Amino acid sequence: MPGAAGAPSGGVSSGLPASSSGVSSGSLLPPQEAAKLYQANYVRNSRAIGVLWAIFTICFAIVNVVCFFQPYWIGDGVETPQAGYFGLFHFCTGSGVSRELTCQGSFTDFASLPSGAFKAASFFIGLSMTLVIACIVSFVLFFFCNTATVYKICAWMQLSSAACLILGCMIYPDGWDAKEVKRMCGEKTDKYTLGACSIRWAYILAIIGILDAMILSFLAFVLGNRQDSLLAEELKLESKDDGNA
Repeated sequence: MPGAAGAPSGGVSSGLPASSSGVSSGSLLPPQEAAKLYQANYVRNSRAIGVLWAIFTICFAIVNVVCFFQPYWIGDGVETPQAGYFGLFHFCTGSGVSRELTCQGSFTDFASLPSGAFKAASFFIGLSMTLVIACIVSFVLFFFCNTATVYKICAWMQLSSAACLILGCMIYPDGWDAKEVKRMCGEKTDKYTLGACSIRWAYILAIIGILDAMILSFLAFVLGNRQDSLLAEELKLESKDDGNA
């Protein structure tokens, strides 16, 4: 009887691990299939981030164009002798008697700009705008060239655009000692001292654009490096498949 009783118990105990091991082994994916699944998710996420990066690059280009053309970098205040506002190359000032403003300045006519600093700032902000527009045009290269290479080209363009914006925003206040600015803002106005005038929204938008361009360039570098690592993983999987075949 003890021998008969021991046999079934041994059969039951040996059967349980076999069934559990069968379930656990069946629930796991083979390494190559798991790698392919991870790679597919990786590609999907990278594409989604890339689309967002492209959208925000276009938004940055719009911001850059607005900052370049809008003449609202500095403007009059409550205590200014005259009404008016100044942009990079276009400015409007009043006579102090009437509310009518006389506008001057053109990007095509650098001689009409009130100071050399305004000319330099116009050049750098214009170059920044050109670089980001060139970056958007280079999106076409995604259809013909290596994705990682295009991301890195765009990253350098965006970083250069940010550098030009920084230079433009730093040089612009150096021209506040021009007689046209002093006439509007008062005699206390000097280089990097705005007197009775105030900074307007286009200048603030340009400063925000600097941060935007730096974040976009960093993201483009990250996406480019991720594409490089993705290509390396694809080559590994292909070599494994060829070896198994």
